Amino acid sequence: MPATILVINGPNLNNLGKRDASLYGTKTLADIQDDISAQASELGVEVTFFQSNHEGSIVDFIQESSTGAHGIIINAGALTQVGYSILDALLDAGLPFIEVHISNIHARERFRQRSVFASNAIGQMAGFGPSGYIYALDHLSSVING
Repeated sequence: MPATILVINGPNLNNLGKRDASLYGTKTLADIQDDISAQASELGVEVTFFQSNHEGSIVDFIQESSTGAHGIIINAGALTQVGYSILDALLDAGLPFIEVHISNIHARERFRQRSVFASNAIGQMAGFGPSGYIYALDHLSSVING
């Protein structure tokens, strides 16, 4: 049975393709998910996608879906700095996770530079555009599959 990786996107990521292209590029979330699915197929892993603008919904998804999963890729968007309940759900899940940001949060406003997830993630991809999801998938797949 192939490994399953949860790919979670937080607030406003449903508006990719409409947001500031200089920061977020022109791909929609659906385009990014198609790219991730294609790479997952090549790697022999399954992916399950989830997006919500609501913190509690993200927590519910992690709690409900982590039992059958092997790892998590998360772009918490604007919840990166304040999503302690998401962090608790990730820690409770006990799965390796990688944090992804399309823009380089470390080169942006000071309030965006802090992440409540970073010290518990096995890695962080920031500033690689949508390719950051692919890099995260490649690495997480190698961690899971050895």
